[in-house]
Amino acid sequence: MTRSGRRDFCRTFLGGAAGLALASKAVHAVPQSGSSPISVTKITDTFSLIRGAGSNVLLLNGPDGALMVNSGTAERSAELLKVVADQTGAKPVRFLFNTDWHLENTGSNDTLGKAGATIIAHENTRLWMTTEFHVQWQNKTYKPRAKEALPNKTFFATETITFAQQTEKMTFGGEEIHYGYLGQAHTDGDIYVFFPRPNILVTGDLFTVGSYPVLDWSTGGWIGARGLPPKDRAVFVGTRADTMFLQVANEQTKVIPGSGPVQSYADLKELAEMMETLRVRFYDFLGRGMTAADMFRAAPTKEFDAKWGDPKQFIANVYPGLWNHVRELGVEAKGIV
Repeated sequence: MTRSGRRDFCRTFLGGAAGLALASKAVHAVPQSGSSPISVTKITDTFSLIRGAGSNVLLLNGPDGALMVNSGTAERSAELLKVVADQTGAKPVRFLFNTDWHLENTGSNDTLGKAGATIIAHENTRLWMTTEFHVQWQNKTYKPRAKEALPNKTFFATETITFAQQTEKMTFGGEEIHYGYLGQAHTDGDIYVFFPRPNILVTGDLFTVGSYPVLDWSTGGWIGARGLPPKDRAVFVGTRADTMFLQVANEQTKVIPGSGPVQSYADLKELAEMMETLRVRFYDFLGRGMTAADMFRAAPTKEFDAKWGDPKQFIANVYPGLWNHVRELGVEAKGIV
C-alpha cells in the first residue's frame, strides 16, 4: 500500500481496534525511562551500551571519533551526550545510525547533525521525518523535524521474496559495519546494525525486553513482516525481520535490543518463534473473519504474557496492520478479499 493509500485507510478505518488503540494513547513506541539515571555497560574495550536516555544507544569509541546507534530522546539528549563525551574523552560523534524514525531513537539528531555527524538511515525513515503525520494508535500528530536532524546518508532497499541479505557495508574506527533493511516489521524503515568482529547485533525496536514489540501500523509496521520463513513462499511477499536477525547472528552474538539489557542468540530465536506462532494465529483469525474484539477474546498471546507483559496494545495494532495488507493475504484470508 502506498503512503497516500495508507493515509486514506487510516482516515476511514472503523474497526474495533481503532477505539481500543486510542484508549491506550499514552503508550509509546518504546517504554520510556522517565527520570531514571543513564547507565553505561561496557561490552568490549571500545563498545558500550547506554541505557536510560530513551531507547538503547550503542556507542563505539574509535581512535578519531565516536559512532552511535540511535540517539535517545530530545528531553535527555544533553545528559546522553555528556555521557558520550565522558566515555570518549570528548571526541566528536562522526557517525549516527537511526534504526527507525521514532523520537526515542532520534532525539539527539538535531545536535549531532548541526555538529557535522553523518546520520545514516533507511530512506523511509528520512521521509517520515520530513512530513507531518498522525499516528492513530497514539492519537498523536508528529511535525516535520529540523533540517539538521534529518538523516543525510540514506539507502533504499525494498522487500524481497528471497531471504538473501540486503547488506550495506562501511568501516569506522577499524571496525567493519554491516547494516540492512528489515522490511515493514516495526515501521517501514527499520534497519539492523551489525559489527562482525565483536559480534554485536543492534535490532532496534523490533526486540524490546519485557514487552511485546510495537507494530506501528500508522507508519507501515505489521505482523506479516515478523516470524520465520513460510513453508509456502507463494503466499508471502516481503522480508521477515526475525529471519534476517537469525541469518546475521550466531550462537555467540551479543544482541542489543531496543530496550533492556544485552540479549543472546537464544533470546533472539525465542522471539522469532513467538512471533511466528502469533503471525500464524492472526492470519487464521483474519481468514475466519474475526473482528478486533474477537481477537482479544481469543487470547492468542496467553502463553507468552507472563514474559512479554500486557498484550492489549500489541493486539490492537495487529488488526489494522493486517487490513493494510489484506490483499497480499488472499490465500490465507479466504472470504476476506
